[in-house]
Amino acid sequence: MAKTARPIFRCAECGHEVAKWFGRCPECQAWGSIEERGTASVTRVVAGAPTSAARPIGEVDIESARALSTGVSEFDRVLGGGLVPGAVVLLAGEPGVGKSTLLLETAHRWAEHHGRCLYVTGEESAGQVRLRAERTGNLHPEMYLAAESELSALLGQVDAVKPSMLIVDSIQTMSTVSVEGVPGGVTQVRTVASGLIAMAKERGLPVVLVGHVTKDGSVAGPRVLEHLVDVVLQFEGDRHSSLRLLRGIKNRYGAADEVGCFELRDDGIVGVPDPSGLFLTRREKAVEGTCVTVIVEGKRPMLGEVQALVAKTNLPAPRRAVSGLDSARISMALAVLEKRGKVNLFQKDVFTATVGGMRLVEPAADLAVVLAVASAEREIALPADLVVLGEVGLAGEIRRVNGVGKRLQEAARLGFKKALVPPDHGPLPDGVRALVANDLVSALEVLGLNRRRSTKGDDGGKGDDDRRRGGGEGDED
Repeated sequence: MAKTARPIFRCAECGHEVAKWFGRCPECQAWGSIEERGTASVTRVVAGAPTSAARPIGEVDIESARALSTGVSEFDRVLGGGLVPGAVVLLAGEPGVGKSTLLLETAHRWAEHHGRCLYVTGEESAGQVRLRAERTGNLHPEMYLAAESELSALLGQVDAVKPSMLIVDSIQTMSTVSVEGVPGGVTQVRTVASGLIAMAKERGLPVVLVGHVTKDGSVAGPRVLEHLVDVVLQFEGDRHSSLRLLRGIKNRYGAADEVGCFELRDDGIVGVPDPSGLFLTRREKAVEGTCVTVIVEGKRPMLGEVQALVAKTNLPAPRRAVSGLDSARISMALAVLEKRGKVNLFQKDVFTATVGGMRLVEPAADLAVVLAVASAEREIALPADLVVLGEVGLAGEIRRVNGVGKRLQEAARLGFKKALVPPDHGPLPDGVRALVANDLVSALEVLGLNRRRSTKGDDGGKGDDDRRRGGGEGDED
């Protein structure tokens, strides 16, 4: 069997290996990160004895791959029904977002339903974790805590406790003496993760790894870590809001686009099965500059409210402030509103924001943003029972969005009776009347936003009342 030696080149940022030196890593696109790491022997592999006999797919036992519920319904939703024995889950999020609080709640529920759970912390002492668990009411005799930062000691704890679930907080704090490098480095993270994954598959033990994120929000460490694990979850939320969203990025056992909603409280974290009410402002009277839309997070439709404020300014460059929205899309939407809709925003500050810390980046919210700004500039309030759906193009056309029926069913459930939608919207739920608009101009006309509200005395307020009713053009029963 012939052996040849070849050099090894590895990226210091993501751990990607290549056969020759590159100035830029082909995996993570980092410049100057490729380094030579010795040589490797290339050996021709010959066939050997299989570890197990191949069987027809219909005879393969699937009971060992059945998901077990964690006891946290929103967590189970994102996981695809629960934790599969031997599955390795990577949970990433910014510092202070509530990852440890969520996992303490999960460990508590798991211990109640499935038995012993081991929580290994490398960032805090066992006493600190105990204090947080006591504050959030997550104490259970089958929950075991250990403060370890070395892989062999962690595996020793698993052998001693024999848990049915393992939580490691966090993977960046763990290290092993078998390889060089500092904890959190590419080599250490890859080696520790590989050891834990091998242990999980061998014993059928579900493992949850907590991961850090970089300043741009991506999972810290080598990109190969995301390829090795079975599930990658992102836990996110605004520091000034109690709402937390758990997003699925990768999932070998279920949908990878599912979203779970949680509310972070002083006494712990709770799932929010119906989050639409968190993003709406309940008012007895409609207010200009507000518009309601429906977005889809994963498979879940949620109502969101867009607010806009337009104010005159003497500054040479008017301000364009955005909160919870994509600033690039807002800039394009305002340009279309000025050019196609003839709404004058010259020498006027425009502020746009969402309610409840929600982030709207879906194109389906374009029309709601445009109409909220037009409502604020015209000083005409939109109907309180109106919901708006549609993507706005640069030519002013309104494009159809996916899942209109599912979105409007959620709106109808919460009491909305009118919907401004693009053509070819499909069937509507009972109790919802469609206002159809082909382009931005027709949408402004349907809602009476094509002209500024008349001042009192010009027409005795009659024109104001007519425009508030939105005319009647484009209505469909």
